[in-house]
Amino acid sequence: MSYLGIDIGTSGVKAFLIDRAGKPLGEASAKSVEPVRPHPGWSEQQPSDWWSATLEAVDKLSKAHPEAVAAVRGIGLSGHMHGATLLGAKDEVLRPCILWNDGRSAAECREMEAALPTLRQLAGNIAMPGFTAPKIAWVRKHEPEIFARIAKVLLPKAYVRLLLTGEHVEDMSDAAGTLWLDVGKRDWSDELLAVTGLTRAQMPRLVEGSAVSGNLKSELAARWGMRGPVVVAGGAGDNAASGCGIGAIRPGEGFVSLGTSGVLFVSNDRFRPNTEGAVHAFCHAIPNTWHQMGVILSATDSLNWLAKITGQDAAKLSGQVEAGFAGPGEEIFLPYLSGERTPHNNAGARGSFVGLSHSTDPTKLAQAVMEGVTFAFRDCQRVLNDAGSTMGRLLAVGGGSRSETWLKMIATNLDAEISLPEDGDFGGALGAARLGLCAAEGADPATVMTMPGIRKVIGPDASLRSAYNDQYARYRALYPAIEEARK
Repeated sequence: MSYLGIDIGTSGVKAFLIDRAGKPLGEASAKSVEPVRPHPGWSEQQPSDWWSATLEAVDKLSKAHPEAVAAVRGIGLSGHMHGATLLGAKDEVLRPCILWNDGRSAAECREMEAALPTLRQLAGNIAMPGFTAPKIAWVRKHEPEIFARIAKVLLPKAYVRLLLTGEHVEDMSDAAGTLWLDVGKRDWSDELLAVTGLTRAQMPRLVEGSAVSGNLKSELAARWGMRGPVVVAGGAGDNAASGCGIGAIRPGEGFVSLGTSGVLFVSNDRFRPNTEGAVHAFCHAIPNTWHQMGVILSATDSLNWLAKITGQDAAKLSGQVEAGFAGPGEEIFLPYLSGERTPHNNAGARGSFVGLSHSTDPTKLAQAVMEGVTFAFRDCQRVLNDAGSTMGRLLAVGGGSRSETWLKMIATNLDAEISLPEDGDFGGALGAARLGLCAAEGADPATVMTMPGIRKVIGPDASLRSAYNDQYARYRALYPAIEEARK
């Protein structure tokens, strides 16, 4: 028997195959058309791109590993969160999906909280432009003819599930990022829905991430040569799926993700909101489990941006920083290129360099970018601690974790050990495959969601702690000063 994980990202789709013991059997990927930005602060994508990339990725996998794919019994899904995919009565897509990093609905967030003073208590989260509900409030105000035709609102992976199974279903972890879920009760909230003019009839059915959500359509099973009945699990939002992939499902276990965006993730045994610190308090993909996240919107994206404007390669810039690294530099970078979530909840925040001189060169700018992202993670840790979370071992995931210097910066600033897993993929695609296994076999997630072996542990550098404490204090002082000057 084998189990397939499908991870739907904004830049592409990855298909990942494991056996009953969790051993990787093969993987394939396909690119999506990149999101478009019709106006500053907007970010949209055609849902058909996710489906085309899904078909291409699984087609490649089935051609490369026909016998293993033929033995698939369960499929799990992981996907980028918060995207508003609006469907009409015949499941037709009504407009491009408004994505997680779209900031157009800041005014609607304020209006929602004013209309329902208990919103934060019900949702356990602040109304932020990244969430799904404010996007629908924007559509209601600015595109009323589209709003009037909405029969269902689906998140990105739920749209792919619809085409795989014909079912409108969402899992708890992804649903928690809509701002329509009573996260403590793990159920849709009629009050939260009403604020945006919607009802439960327009929501997908809810299941746990490790439960069965439907069965793969027979024509798709035939296309990929899958011999037996194939169930599709509830799956998870991308970060909860990564938690399943690296085994962070027990209290205090977590990870730091250095991807396009950045995430500091910790698993909880109960619902622990901290809306004052803009902490994300969501359901985990595992029953009776929750998690908290501090989320920064531009992590490796900040380094990629610098590489683009300097005409250099991001990996080369990172390597140059590593070669000459001796502690914090003079330059400071605020990584708010797309606004920021934790802890500022400010879609209008913008990035800044401070402390430039004639000696500043691309390498020093790159170090400032890496340190600015590091300080943003430190901000996240501060407000997670305020919510009562304690962190044990943190694993590093994401493309940025290839830089041990960057991880050393993070370990020093968080005063925590950062573990690098053995070579392999321990992200959302593996987590999705593990959820597919649980759904197909009725397996206990605790026995499936194990942590990988560790190849290296990067600890704090005590000799740099004082210098970084001083630099972090300067970093924290800059945001309010710059925001005041922008008014």
